[in-house]
Amino acid sequence: MNATKAPILMASPSSGFLPTGSLIESLVHISNQVSTMNKLPFVQSRNISTMIRRIKLLSSLFEEIRDTKSPFPPSSILCLTELFSVIRRVKLLIQECNEGSSLWNLVQMELVSKQFHVLVKEMAKALDILPLSLLDVTSDVREQVELLHKQTKRASVVVDPLECQRREELLQVMTSNSSDKTAGKKRGIVDCKKVEEIMCDIGLTSPADFEEEISRLEAEAQKQAGTGGLIVISNINNLVSLVSYSKSIIFRDEQIEKDQQQLEHSSLALLFQNPDNSSLTSQSTTFTIPDELRCPISLDLMRDPVIVASGHTYDRNSISQWINSGHHSCPKSGQKLIHMALIPNYALKSLIHQWCQENNIPLNEPSSSTSSSDQLERNSSKRKQSEKAIDHISATKSASDAVRMTAEFLVGKIATGSPEVQRQAAYELRLLAKTGMDNRRIIAEAGAIPFLVTLLSTHDPRIQENAVTALLNLSIFDNNKVLIMAAGAIDNVIEVLQSGKTMEARENAAAAIFSLSMIDDCKVAIGARPRAIPALVGLLKEGTTVGKRDAATALFNLAVYNANKASVVVAGAVPLLIELLMDDKAGITDDALAVLALLSGCIEGLEEIRENRVVVPLLIDLLRFGSPKGRENSVTLLLGLCRNGGEELARRLLIHPHSIPSLQCLVSDGSLKARRKADALLRLLNRYCSQSHLG
Repeated sequence: MNATKAPILMASPSSGFLPTGSLIESLVHISNQVSTMNKLPFVQSRNISTMIRRIKLLSSLFEEIRDTKSPFPPSSILCLTELFSVIRRVKLLIQECNEGSSLWNLVQMELVSKQFHVLVKEMAKALDILPLSLLDVTSDVREQVELLHKQTKRASVVVDPLECQRREELLQVMTSNSSDKTAGKKRGIVDCKKVEEIMCDIGLTSPADFEEEISRLEAEAQKQAGTGGLIVISNINNLVSLVSYSKSIIFRDEQIEKDQQQLEHSSLALLFQNPDNSSLTSQSTTFTIPDELRCPISLDLMRDPVIVASGHTYDRNSISQWINSGHHSCPKSGQKLIHMALIPNYALKSLIHQWCQENNIPLNEPSSSTSSSDQLERNSSKRKQSEKAIDHISATKSASDAVRMTAEFLVGKIATGSPEVQRQAAYELRLLAKTGMDNRRIIAEAGAIPFLVTLLSTHDPRIQENAVTALLNLSIFDNNKVLIMAAGAIDNVIEVLQSGKTMEARENAAAAIFSLSMIDDCKVAIGARPRAIPALVGLLKEGTTVGKRDAATALFNLAVYNANKASVVVAGAVPLLIELLMDDKAGITDDALAVLALLSGCIEGLEEIRENRVVVPLLIDLLRFGSPKGRENSVTLLLGLCRNGGEELARRLLIHPHSIPSLQCLVSDGSLKARRKADALLRLLNRYCSQSHLG
């Protein structure tokens, strides 16, 4: 019996024709995706547009190959596979430029340009081995590809002169504000007009643009936290300071008018009124310190701003007192500090110096600006800056008392107020619970959880959305998880997940289930609800990218408990997860793969995964092109399938041209777990191959 199977294992030439159609379709699909990208970033636009033009030319080649009925030469497969890899990486690089910080991309301009150059050279190498003369394509396409080949071979690193100029202007603005003590020079002044021009050139023209750029810079700082080093983090935070200050200056008049309008409608303002009902925020003050220049601990103007390991900036005196009193966490985020070094924020210090000069404030004396309570009241009325106000609140004991008073006030409004008042109160609690473990503890102590649970059944979409999001935020504090479950919230949360009034409410309900299921007892309790897992699978199909990720991570948490694995499979998760592996737009490949790897630990999951014929080639592709975690989960799945699928699956792996090289590559440069499993799979395949030959 084995003797008849051995030739099949060795018949690799004929096996090359089977994936050809899939490969060509993938090339057409991904090249069209890149070719139709019309939202280009302001930075690297020249490299991106040139790369898109090149891929458009290749797209014509792929479409003609797809439409021809002539036999496809096997010698072309390697070239086309490499082209697929290059185009996929081009797509990812363009997406990174689109989704990343424009200012950071500008600072890193040469590095990003070199990344594009590397991809161009890899494209040239792939075209070197393309047997163009053997392909049945028109002369026009042949000439275009030959021209493209010549262009890519002689291409050099492209750096846009205009972008170089913008970067030099930016660096000049940043460096001109640092004092030169050795030369005795006076610190310079930020040229706000020049800064505004630079910001406009990279697409920052509205307050929302500035807020988004700040968020992207902060995300970049977190991304660089483990690898970039202190200097890189400091540079990024300097840019955050510059953007924040520029926004406050450029849109100063507009923001003041908006603040005055919003102040009248803030429910928190009711807590900080004078006995005669006049608001503490009066017109008597002559100026207000911008939020960006205040220390989150003292709420006063920072004199010597420094950056801690978490990336947040504080006044040196305040944060030093905090650390010296025995704290080893960031006051603002609660994150544990991996080191106690204080990095000077020179850019922000320069901006503070300029602001003081403009307002005739001596740097060595306290400013007579709006009081801390005034600032808290003003900030709490602004949706985009509510988190800052809440971070300020949690900094001192007196502020904690203010949080407690605020929470009790809002809980009372939920208990007795009209739907409009409940909507606003739930929203304020949602914001208050968003940051700070102390805030989450205090809100629970004020009795908010049972009242928020009752709001989940409301017919008002906004009330429901605010209530479920507030519970999600509160559940981050572990003690609150127990209180939320004890309040009977889980059935109401599942109801919102299954048929919530808005998609955001459904998705936040999924996130809440994920958060609650971090506790083992909650995994059991949630999995025992017959509607919970099917509702998560439903969101996996219908949700946005964020919702699908929330659903996948919640399913992963629940499936850690073995008894829930079969329920996830029965609910129809496996085919949806496999679809998500093939959907580039979904963007949750690693999450879906992690759930599949976990489900392969039960018989039902393994059987359903094995029955899907696209899984094996898909996993081999992910071994080659996936993230480190994706590659690790791919080999985990393949090893499980091969151990339980026997010779049939081993044969399919052995005849695939990329399986063995990909596994060998993983053995050499994968994670410890991936190396161990790849080695085990190679030994298993070798044993199957030897048995077949011996037979």
